[in-house]
Amino acid sequence: MSQNKSIWSETVEKPQFSALEGDKKTDVLVIGGGIAGVLCLHRLKNAGVDAILVEAKEICDGITKNTTAKLTVQHGLIYDKIIKKYGKEAAEMYFVAQDSALKEYRRLCAEINCDFEEKASFVYSLDDCKKILREYEALQSIGRPAVFSSKANIPLSFAGAVGIEHQAQFNPLKFLYGIASGLPIFEDTKVIELRGNVALTNRGKILFQKAIVATHFPFMNKYGSYFLKMYQHRSYVLGLEGAPDIDGMYVDEDLKGLSFRNYEGLLLFGGGSHRTGKQGGGWQELRDLAKLYYPRAKVVTQWATQDCITLDGIPYIGLYSSKLADIYVITGFNKWGMTSSMAGAMVLADLVAGKKNDFAGVFSPQRSILHSQLLLNGAESILNLITPTTPRCSHLGCALKYNKQEHTWDCPCHGSRFTDKGEVIDNPATDDKKNI
Repeated sequence: MSQNKSIWSETVEKPQFSALEGDKKTDVLVIGGGIAGVLCLHRLKNAGVDAILVEAKEICDGITKNTTAKLTVQHGLIYDKIIKKYGKEAAEMYFVAQDSALKEYRRLCAEINCDFEEKASFVYSLDDCKKILREYEALQSIGRPAVFSSKANIPLSFAGAVGIEHQAQFNPLKFLYGIASGLPIFEDTKVIELRGNVALTNRGKILFQKAIVATHFPFMNKYGSYFLKMYQHRSYVLGLEGAPDIDGMYVDEDLKGLSFRNYEGLLLFGGGSHRTGKQGGGWQELRDLAKLYYPRAKVVTQWATQDCITLDGIPYIGLYSSKLADIYVITGFNKWGMTSSMAGAMVLADLVAGKKNDFAGVFSPQRSILHSQLLLNGAESILNLITPTTPRCSHLGCALKYNKQEHTWDCPCHGSRFTDKGEVIDNPATDDKKNI
């Protein structure tokens, strides 16, 4: 296997899609060909909606191909947090939305060879059993089954874990390429600007009635304040050969903790995480821990990914801004993009059709931004904007930091990344940086 390339990319052949040629008209335009965009298009087309998708490069070639692909309603210790901030009804709605997404995956995966397997899911804490008990009680309080455990098939001593049975894991590219085949997708078609109900691309104009922005990090800075409402977090994965089958999916409740799942004889061992643009353990931390916990295992592949982290741990799915009546957004998955993308596709398919959706309120991008993380995001942006060094990010001008492990220039403000030659890798930046 190749280094710095996910195992999913090694296991499937990608379908080819042509670029847009000239101007086009559609009822719904989906911008962005990651899992969120593809699922939105798939659901819209199945509902008989006239829709197309445009992707600046190739579908699933960004963050989607680097996921660890866990399908679970457990997103860290989310239910205790939601109850404290928004109440039990909101927590119940979040659970039902994610559970509905998982059920839809079961239905679709029955027809697609994508290595779908049911597994129990666990969230553990190394040192705070009270956190785990509160999450267990939160799930119980909304009538959802959960188990408390102090033992697991991972080589860590932890204070406790909360688990849910009958969750799942799969090969995301086998699944997505399977449902994408035959859909109206245009690759190598970059949306440069939205002017009213016209998308200007590098291949022509697209006239639309409604649009869904599914570009990982939203690209329009003028609306929605997403550059304040989110930051990005980078994570690393090793594929270990010769490590045991742990028969489940495990993740630390701490964003900087470790993640475990198996695939085709490998253990996918994740961690080394840090805010994009900051220092972190990276692959070296994982390699050191792999030697400690799995001394007989061999590293056969490694890769990295990053995730948009919202102010309250809930994705933004709905109207891009209250000032834009026809533009919708799906973003901010907090490391749980698999089920949240499916749940989001369900919500947006209803909203663009003018239908009521019971879950829309939970995910509304217009909900309160009064959370402590907003101050931290603002402080990080101000600090890096006034830092008098070059190179600068082409997004909003923050000072870039060099990532020694990956040989890239990364933005600590909003998570854009560039090669050492200045070519943009990850958004929200859309243009290359020339002064690197």
